Amino acid sequence: MLFSVPAWAADEMPTPSFPTEWQMGLQKAASPVMESMISFHNLLLVIITAISLFVLALLIICAIRFNERANPVPAKWSHNTLIEVIWTALPVLILALVAVPSYRLLYLQDRIEQADMTLKIVGNQWYWSYEYPDSEITFDAIATPDKDIKPGQHRMLETDNHVILPVDSNVRLLMTATDVIHAWAIPAFGVKLDNVPGRTNETWVRPTKLGRFYGQCSELCGVDHSFMPIVVDVVSKEAYTAWVAGKKAPAAPAEAPAAAPPAH
Repeated sequence: MLFSVPAWAADEMPTPSFPTEWQMGLQKAASPVMESMISFHNLLLVIITAISLFVLALLIICAIRFNERANPVPAKWSHNTLIEVIWTALPVLILALVAVPSYRLLYLQDRIEQADMTLKIVGNQWYWSYEYPDSEITFDAIATPDKDIKPGQHRMLETDNHVILPVDSNVRLLMTATDVIHAWAIPAFGVKLDNVPGRTNETWVRPTKLGRFYGQCSELCGVDHSFMPIVVDVVSKEAYTAWVAGKKAPAAPAEAPAAAPPAH
């Protein structure tokens, strides 16, 4: 069944991780996994910058000291045991330094043992279906057409229904598809996982910031691949409980039409 965006979600919400003009770096983290990703990214950035500067320095030294004019008679030796040991051992140490946080991050991304709730995400051509098994809530999320975009909204990033998640809660994410491979991705959460037909992939997220977060399908899935946006509203636990209760509440019966007055 389909649900419209609730009134409190339809109002303007903060977008703490939305990209800004001339922004450098990754989107602001809104989960522990993304925080670890940014930390690992920064570590790699330092390492590759140091390696690049070191190689550049060697090239400059070689170009200046060992060109034909400065060094017309080249040396005849071709081996140096110490240097060969260093350039073999040093890369191994660098790879070991990178491997430890890399495997730790892969393990952190994998799954959560104790989840507070479960969200099932189903990819379709070309929209998303969401299921909350714990609450028996199901709805589809379809991209908002350009003609319906309102001021303050973002073209090709809005949907008619939003995913609602409680802040500071461990959410198990189960992903599958009905037709072709899709990929559900929210950069601020550090989540990007394939939705594969006939298979259920699992990961998790723990939103740490209130607000609205955007993503898109990240696996080429057909002609309307670019029209599969994702919108997640992270709300307080009280607001989430109220949202669930509102979806479970039976619809009020329609009032019977008033009887026509008797003819005279």
